[in-house]
Amino acid sequence: MAYETLVVEVKDQVCTITLNRPEAYNAVNEAMAEELHLAILECDEDPGVRALVLTGAGKAFCAGGDVKSFVQNLDRIGYHLKRLTTPIHAAVSRMARMPKPVVAAINGVAAGAGMSLTLASDLVVAAESARFTMAYSRIGATPDGSSTYFLPRVVGIRRALELIYTNRVLTARDALEWGIVNRVVPDGDALKAAAELARELAQGPTVALGHAKRLILLSEQESLETQMEHEAQEIAAMGKTEDFKEGVTAFAQKKTPTFKGR
Repeated sequence: MAYETLVVEVKDQVCTITLNRPEAYNAVNEAMAEELHLAILECDEDPGVRALVLTGAGKAFCAGGDVKSFVQNLDRIGYHLKRLTTPIHAAVSRMARMPKPVVAAINGVAAGAGMSLTLASDLVVAAESARFTMAYSRIGATPDGSSTYFLPRVVGIRRALELIYTNRVLTARDALEWGIVNRVVPDGDALKAAAELARELAQGPTVALGHAKRLILLSEQESLETQMEHEAQEIAAMGKTEDFKEGVTAFAQKKTPTFKGR
C-alpha cells in the first residue's frame, strides 16, 4: 500500500520501515500512528519477511508526538491523544508479539514516543551522535508508547524514574552503558549496521527466535516453575520444526545449517 508518512521497503527478507516526516523530526501525528500500525501488521503477516528494521529519515529517529497538533487540539485533547496512542500502542504490541526480530536503527534524537519505540525494539543500533530522552514531563505529560513497561525492565526502577522526572539526555555511549542500545556505530552507519544485523537474523531459525522473545516477555510475570513449564512446552514444539531438524542434523554432520523459518 502507499504511505504518506512512512517509507516501507522489503529486501533480502528484511522489511525496513522509515519514519518519514524529516521536516518535523519524524514527530508522530495521527497519520503516522495509523500507518505505522498498518505497516507493522503487514510485516507481521508477510511470509516473505523474516526480520524488521525501524529507522527515521533525516536528522532524527523520532522526536516524539507532534506537539503542534496538541496545541491545535487543546479543546479536545483527550480524544486527540487517544487517537495517537491507540494505533501506536497497537503497533508496539504487534512488534513485541510478532515472531520476527525487530532491530531499531537510531540515527538521531529519540525522544518521547521515539524513546518508546526504541525500548520496544528487540535490538538497537545507535549512531554515535544519537541522543535519548523521555521528554514527557517537559510538557506536563506522562509516558506512553510502552515506555513504562520496557524502561524499568531495561534500566531498573531508579534509573527509569530519573529519566522520567528529569528528562536527562543520554548520549549513545550512555545508552549503551545503561543497556538501552546494543551497539554504537559511527554517524551515517546506523541503518547499514542494523540492516546487516537484521539480514543475519533473517537467515536464522526465526520461528525459534520469535518463541524465545515470547518466553522473555512471559518471564516477568511467571513463577520459576511456570516459566520452566513454558520453556519445556516451547522447546518440545520447536523440536517438531524443519529448522530444528536442519539445525541438529547439520551440527551432527559439522555443517552450516540452512534455516528457512519453518
